[in-house]
Amino acid sequence: MTDNERQDDPNREQDAMTTDARERHSRAGDGEQHDGSSDSQAENADDGQDGDDDGSMRPGEMMLTHPTKEVWPQYAIVSLGFWLIASTPTLGYESGLMRWNSIISGFFLITLAGLTIYRESGYANYANGFVGLWLLFSPIAFWAPTATAYANNSLVGIMVITFSILIVMRSEMEGPPVPPGWSYNPSTGAQRAPLIVLGVFGFFASWYMAAYQLGYIDAAWDPLYGSGTEQILTSNVSKAFPVSDAGLGAVAYAVEALMGFMGDRRRWRTMPWMVTFFGVVVIPLGFIQVLLVISQPILVGTWCTLCLLSAFGMLWMISLTVDEVVAMGQYLVRRMRQGDTLWTAFWMGGTISEDESGVDETSTRPIGDSPVSEPFWGVSIPWTLLAAMVIGVWLMLSPTLFGTTGLMADSSHLVGSLVVSFTVIATGEPARAVRFLNIPLAMWIIVAPWLFDGVPMIAAINAVVAGILVILLSVPRGPIADRYSGWERYATLETINRLNPLSS
Repeated sequence: MTDNERQDDPNREQDAMTTDARERHSRAGDGEQHDGSSDSQAENADDGQDGDDDGSMRPGEMMLTHPTKEVWPQYAIVSLGFWLIASTPTLGYESGLMRWNSIISGFFLITLAGLTIYRESGYANYANGFVGLWLLFSPIAFWAPTATAYANNSLVGIMVITFSILIVMRSEMEGPPVPPGWSYNPSTGAQRAPLIVLGVFGFFASWYMAAYQLGYIDAAWDPLYGSGTEQILTSNVSKAFPVSDAGLGAVAYAVEALMGFMGDRRRWRTMPWMVTFFGVVVIPLGFIQVLLVISQPILVGTWCTLCLLSAFGMLWMISLTVDEVVAMGQYLVRRMRQGDTLWTAFWMGGTISEDESGVDETSTRPIGDSPVSEPFWGVSIPWTLLAAMVIGVWLMLSPTLFGTTGLMADSSHLVGSLVVSFTVIATGEPARAVRFLNIPLAMWIIVAPWLFDGVPMIAAINAVVAGILVILLSVPRGPIADRYSGWERYATLETINRLNPLSS
């Protein structure tokens, strides 16, 4: 079979993987049939490896007990608690709420760390993680009047999360790292590196804008739109939030970057709960942020350079995150078919047998062999998607080029931004079906000029041509380089056939 045939027929690849696994099991059985006791032990070992029924500790239980075995991070948390208590009266917080919040939080940190050490309570350690999250959020909740109070609480909160969660969750788990039927591991450190980098950039960009909203600096720099950033940060849209919306974005980006460090390369099956929360923060909540940014020219009348860069980075974060979420979801379904409840599988995770790891020796990518390309496994940019992105940008610029105003201009800004957004997300191979969302947008692009008054004929023709091109470019799937245990079929037109009630 050629490489192109293997890429275009994921079901055949999956069948080959299943047959190969059965052959390996059969060979193992033939070699053990001469020894009844050995055969019985092998069966028990296989059952225990795949179902965690041999009495061994499951990943969730291991992570719960680990903080009580390695206690040095607790002493670091105690030190941070004392720092909060001692530094708050001397740093000029200028807010009673902020002072008492920091002092009480410091006492909580010390108490919970003590319970972890002396009462061997893993729950107390992870409760400190929530205290750290509160410290990260509290400056915007109380509108901290000084930059010192904001920075002190935020940095202490990040360090508390690091010591209470990141360090104890970096322990190496046992078992194969590659999901069954997959050609690569979506949870390696290299795979998460771009997410961490984009999260750190988004955090500092949002932190800077929050400093302007909270009054710590007098101006917000914008190299492209002049006072656009300041207009957006002081607009009625921003004022509608009960807290600083830029500060809220900084908290979200900080959580995303920190969660990028959590767990080892097997976290898609050892930490389903964490991958789920990470996916929720990045995918739906991240896309809401993108929608807020692309609506800025409609609601406020201008753009914001840092907002645009952060939103564009968030789109790529979504594209890079989908594969790990899919692998985790497939594993949860697998555990429930083996008898686990969703609750147990979600919080405790599990393992798989070595025979079921990956696709096969020739199709599974070796981890660490491609340090440059490995971060972007699972993402590809066919020329059709690249052309659709260009047309989306062209639509965003068309009001300026053709002199359209009013509703037609707003429509071009919004729809062009959405075309770019859906196309970027569709570069993630497990999310390739998202490109079909461009089709209804393209239909609107075609009809919109004829619904609004005062649209120049050249602008109407441009919209019709652009809409037709978007439809034509959104239908082809493009090449799929990797295997996803059958998930590939959802990236083809079969998805639309399944949604068609008239289809057999």
